[in-house]
Amino acid sequence: MPEIIIKPLANEHCRQVINLVLPIQQIEFGAPVTLEGQPDLLDLELNYYKTGGAFWGALNNDELVGTIALISTGHNAGVIRKMFVKKEYRGKEHGIGQRLLNGLFSYCSEKHISHLYLGTIDTFIAARRFYEKNGFMIIEKADLPHFFPFMPADNLFYHLNLNA
Repeated sequence: MPEIIIKPLANEHCRQVINLVLPIQQIEFGAPVTLEGQPDLLDLELNYYKTGGAFWGALNNDELVGTIALISTGHNAGVIRKMFVKKEYRGKEHGIGQRLLNGLFSYCSEKHISHLYLGTIDTFIAARRFYEKNGFMIIEKADLPHFFPFMPADNLFYHLNLNA
């Protein structure tokens, strides 16, 4: 089994992130998204780190095989974005998704972020199961906080209180 390293990513990784995320969104899941609709992928440092969030990658040698990002919104809250794992690396045998999420949870603890939100697409069934297994609860769009940054394709929303 390969040794997967989780580490923060910066702008020099943007092309690798785009090459991982877009095919999963567009080809594998048929999501109606484009790079133009996700300008955050072109500047990770501005869109994630500058607000107090972060962007992590799972690397097998130099190959990016997974990502997760956190937007810090203030209000002791954050929004999870860009959680993707390459198809060949998904599942419990690799545990990459769980390692990425656990690292994000640790970061939230250090930064006193106690509420996490995320938006996803209802057809991402495995992702939904993963979030629910990790304690996320579905909430109505109307119940999201006013500071939640919406993505046009998202039609299902989750919340997790890390202090519960």
